[in-house]
Amino acid sequence: MMGKFMDRRTWFQLIGILSAARTGFSQPPQPQQPQAPMRVSKDQVVAALKLLGLEFQDAELDMMLPGVNRALAGYEALRKVDVPLDTEPAFTFHPGLPGRVPGKGPARFETTIAKAAGKAPANLDDLAFLRVTELAPLVRARAVSSTDLTKMYLARMKKYSEKLLCLITLTEELALEQAAAADREIRQGHYRGPLHGIPFGVKDLFDTKGILTTWGAEPFQKRVPDGDATVIERLRNAGAVLMAKLSMGALAQGGLWFKGMTKTPWNTERTSSGSSAGPASATAAGLVGFSLGTETLGSIVSPCIQCGTVGLRPTYGRVSRYGAMALSWTMDKIGPICRGVEDCALVLNAIHGPDGHDRGVAGDPFHWEPRKPLKSLRVGVFEKAFDRFTGDQKKVYDQALEDLKKAGVSMTPMDYTEDGGSIRFLLEAEAAAAFDDITRDGRVRELRGQAAGDWPNSFRTSRLIPAVEYIRAQRARTLLVEKFEKFIADWDAIVIPPTQLLTTTNLTGNPQVVMKCGFVDNFPRSISFLGKIYDEGSPLRVALAYEQATEWHKKNPALDQII
Repeated sequence: MMGKFMDRRTWFQLIGILSAARTGFSQPPQPQQPQAPMRVSKDQVVAALKLLGLEFQDAELDMMLPGVNRALAGYEALRKVDVPLDTEPAFTFHPGLPGRVPGKGPARFETTIAKAAGKAPANLDDLAFLRVTELAPLVRARAVSSTDLTKMYLARMKKYSEKLLCLITLTEELALEQAAAADREIRQGHYRGPLHGIPFGVKDLFDTKGILTTWGAEPFQKRVPDGDATVIERLRNAGAVLMAKLSMGALAQGGLWFKGMTKTPWNTERTSSGSSAGPASATAAGLVGFSLGTETLGSIVSPCIQCGTVGLRPTYGRVSRYGAMALSWTMDKIGPICRGVEDCALVLNAIHGPDGHDRGVAGDPFHWEPRKPLKSLRVGVFEKAFDRFTGDQKKVYDQALEDLKKAGVSMTPMDYTEDGGSIRFLLEAEAAAAFDDITRDGRVRELRGQAAGDWPNSFRTSRLIPAVEYIRAQRARTLLVEKFEKFIADWDAIVIPPTQLLTTTNLTGNPQVVMKCGFVDNFPRSISFLGKIYDEGSPLRVALAYEQATEWHKKNPALDQII
C-alpha cells in the first residue's frame, strides 16, 4: 500500500538511528569513552557468516566486532520507529529496458458492445452469468435497472457465498445507494460507460472508507480504513456498484482466511486456490458482474485456473497500488477477474494510469482494438510446454491450439527456459518486511495457516535473508528483464500453459491473460497468453479470438448442486 509523507517525529527518530548506526565514516576526534560490553560475540559473527557463505581471518573479525555491536543499537532503535503499514519503501521497480520511452498519444479504445439491447428475462437470475459486454446494453437501455440487477446479485451472494466461503463483507446498503444513483443518472442521459450500474466485488485488501478491510487475516479483522484505494475511487467514477469485499488467503497467500478455505463453485470439495480466491469464486458462480484481484506470484492466474474465469494480470506499474495491502512492493499487480475477455479490457480501461500517489505507475496509453486483424500480430506458441501434458489434458490443449488456428491465429513455435527461480526470494524478503511488526509482536501466530509453507514460517525464515543478497538479486533481476525483453521482442503475444514462466514473468512484470479452454473430469482447464510490457491489448486480442471461436465461456457451474 502506498504511504503518506513522513511526519517530523519520525524524521527525527530516523536521524537518531542513522547517528547510532554510522560506522566507517570520517568523524572529528572524540573523547575516549569507556568500552561498552559487546553483546555480539566473535563466535556469533562466525556462525552468521557461515549462512552467508563467508569466512574471514581472526584479525578481520576482531576489527568487525565493534562495528557490528554499534550497528545493533541502530537496528534496535529502528525497530521502535512507528512505520505505518501503508508506508512505501524509497525504491521503485520499473519493468522494461533502461531508457524505455513511455508510449505517447491518445489510447485507441473501442468495444464490441452491441448498441441495441434485447429484453430482460422474466427471471433476472438468468442474467447472472452474462458478461459485462452483455449486461451493459441492458442497463444503458434501461431494459433492466441497476437496482434490480444489484438486488439479484445480492440475493445470489447471500444464497451461495456461505458454502463457497468467498465473502467477507457484504456492502448491501452502499450497493443499493450506488445502484439507485446509477439509475437516476442513466434516466437523465448521463451514461458513464459500460461499467455504469454493474455490480462488482473486490478482494478484501483494497481500502474502502468506513468499511472493513481485513486482508483475510486474524490480526486485522477489525481494520477499518479512513479512505478509498485508487481503484475503488476509479470504479466508482465509472459508475460501477460496489457490493462485496471478497475473501482472500490471509495476507495474500492461498485460499485460507480467518473463516476457512474458499471453494471453487465447480467442486466445493476443492479450494479455489488464491490468493484472489473470493473474486475468482464469486465471479465464476455468477455472484457479481466482475471482480478485482491482485497478483504477486500467481494470485490471479491460479484461482482463475481453479474457477474457470478470465483473469488479466496487467503490466507491473499499469494500475496504482495506492490503498492496497502491500505484500511485495516491487512485484504486486492489480487486475480484473471476469467472465469474458473484453470485460477485462473494460475494467482495465477504467482503473489504469497515474494517480499522483503510486510512483511506479507509468502513463502509457492502453490500447484495446477488438477488431484488429489477427494476421497483423506475431504470435508465438510454447509447443514444448504443451507437449509435456498427457491423456485428457493433452487432448484439451491440442483442441485449443487447433481452435486458435481455425480462428485465424497464426502461431510460430518458440522456447524459453524459466530462469527466475534463484531470485524469487525477493517476494519473501519484501513480504517479511511488510509484516515484520506482527512477526515481532507474535500476532502472526494468530493466523490459521501455521504449516511450513505458510506465511508465519516464511516471515521468520526470511529474517535471515542478507541485505546484500537481496540487492544482488534485484541486480540479477535487471539482467533477467533485459534477457526477457530481448526474447519477447519477436512476439506480440505468446500462447502458453498458464503456469509456465509464471516466476519469470511476475519478476519481469509482463502481462498475462488466462481463460478456460475445456474440461477434464468436469473440472475446468485453462490456457493463457503473454504480452509485452504495457501491451495488454495484444494478448487480450488473441484471447478474444479464442473466446469467439469456442463455447467455453458459456459453460457455468451448477450451483444448485452445492447447497
